[in-house]
Amino acid sequence: MAKKAGVTQTGTNIQEVKQQNAASAGQQGQYGTEFASETSVEEVKQRNAKAEAQKGKNSSK
Repeated sequence: MAKKAGVTQTGTNIQEVKQQNAASAGQQGQYGTEFASETSVEEVKQRNAKAEAQKGKNSSK
């Protein structure tokens, strides 16, 4: 099988993938900020503490 420049063995266009990655890199902050603004840090800490306490009870049985 002859090699084509810029294409992987499975036929993926390398340049196209690089362009898609570059385009998505510019949008990455979009979701992190959205969810961070909806998350209550105190509530998460309370839930984590409760889960840890429950885990301790379950492992001692």
